[in-house]
Amino acid sequence: GWRVLIAMMVLMRKDVTEEQLEAVVQVIESHGLKALPLPGGERTAVGIPSAIPPDLRPVLDEILSAMPGVDKVVHISRPYKLASRDFHPHDSEVRVGEVRIGAGHFAVMAGPCAVESYEQMLTAARAVKAAGASILRGGAYKPRTSPYAFQGLQREGLEILKVVSQEVGIPTVSEVLDPHDVELVADYVDILQIGARSMQNFPLLVAAGRAGKPVLLKRSPHATIDEWLAAAEYLLTQGNDQIMLCERGIVPIDRTYARNTLDINAVPIIRYHSHLPIIVDPSHGVGHARYVPAVALAAVAAGADGLLIEVHPQPERALSDGAQSLRPDEFAQLMAQIQAVRAALAPFNAK
Repeated sequence: GWRVLIAMMVLMRKDVTEEQLEAVVQVIESHGLKALPLPGGERTAVGIPSAIPPDLRPVLDEILSAMPGVDKVVHISRPYKLASRDFHPHDSEVRVGEVRIGAGHFAVMAGPCAVESYEQMLTAARAVKAAGASILRGGAYKPRTSPYAFQGLQREGLEILKVVSQEVGIPTVSEVLDPHDVELVADYVDILQIGARSMQNFPLLVAAGRAGKPVLLKRSPHATIDEWLAAAEYLLTQGNDQIMLCERGIVPIDRTYARNTLDINAVPIIRYHSHLPIIVDPSHGVGHARYVPAVALAAVAAGADGLLIEVHPQPERALSDGAQSLRPDEFAQLMAQIQAVRAALAPFNAK
């Protein structure tokens, strides 16, 4: 609706009065524009959802900025609005059953790249839950570079995920590749993952946004921050506010040592410009298990709201991405280190 077209936001002070708010609305409307008061948590904003003539922008800016009760005037020219802090100043929180992510809540999602068997998923689920993970990951549909590579167990994989989820008592996240599969996958899993290769599959984003489930949106290795947030906007415009962003590495200059270059900059940049929770996937970010713990801890220190980590009971036998998967004992050790980093930073984050 109208929210996507917001052209200017007048952010009001916390102590604004009704009279001051009404005066701002009257000034906007006196220039032939529509004014939309947008009540927020701590403070109200007034949005202008119609196009503003270029010569009127500076005039309005000057008048409104000087009015009592106005904090600042923000011009919105980015390709995303609903994902922006200009529109939604407070951190969003995603809820998955009892699990909370964002707005100060941290969560780790862990498990194998691909669902291979009931026994493999059960072993992995018990191990990651015991170590402190709160969400089980496992791919039933696998987008592979080669058509000859393992493509996933598909519906059978989803059935295994659901059974294991109920047996172990842990919610699940799994990728959906095709708009036509969204309803099916949503019937079996708790969080829909949009993979890096699908970030700009707009029909898929629309279908996932309408499914009524939280969505984890991975960044394409070629995508700018604006393109990534514009993709999130597709999900948000469908009325779904349960969206998480996932940084998983961008195209590297040198592929000799790492699969991708994890863009750690993305964590504070997203936190500054967007209210959506930011998750980091160090497994795809570096592509080698030996480097995953260090990069995971860097993401925690940078302020990530969660991590997505590949853990496999026997990485050497994995049908997909074994080289970057941690063993359960390595994952347990990493979880202890994560707690230590978070505990060390807690007094600073509380301020």
